[in-house]
Amino acid sequence: MQRFVCEQNIVHFERLLNEAADPTVQNTVRALLASAKRQLALLSSAESGADTSPIDQRRRQQSGADTIRQQFQPEFDASPHPYMLLDPGPGLVIVDINDAYAAATLTDRADVVGRSLFEIFPDNPDDPLADGVSNLYSSLRIVGETGRAHAMAIQRYDIRDPGGTFIERHWQPINSPIHDTTGHLVYLLHHVEDVTAQVAARS
Repeated sequence: MQRFVCEQNIVHFERLLNEAADPTVQNTVRALLASAKRQLALLSSAESGADTSPIDQRRRQQSGADTIRQQFQPEFDASPHPYMLLDPGPGLVIVDINDAYAAATLTDRADVVGRSLFEIFPDNPDDPLADGVSNLYSSLRIVGETGRAHAMAIQRYDIRDPGGTFIERHWQPINSPIHDTTGHLVYLLHHVEDVTAQVAARS
């Protein structure tokens, strides 16, 4: 029911946005649309994640995931580039992050592993137009459905500092699938580069 309401709201708000001429009305509708898309992304993430395969197939895939992870873990850990490893199943649970990712996002490996992606990285509640959650989920879903890497447009996605205050950040994200030997999706690899300084310089 909640999903249906979100989907209907998105349709209505998109139509209203196309019809509205008043800038104040447009801004209000944009905020409502962003909120509905965020809510739908959170629901979908919790229910199915980004993996479109049947549940029984997902269970079989788990057996080979640890072996695959052992193969790339040393390179993952040593990379100077920020990487996060996700379970593509319901909740999009964070499997691991490397030190570069922890540094870039002001997080700690021990605090985020085993927790849901959007629990750790929610949208900034003070930004009514924030679309980081919905856009990131959409990209991860594309990867899950196509089995191919997806490069997102530069995305504003604010993060929390150690005190819990949101600070502005802009990222260049690339999401990639990791398959087992039979071609089944076992992990999602999320790579970001912080481009906040470049965005600020352009503006």
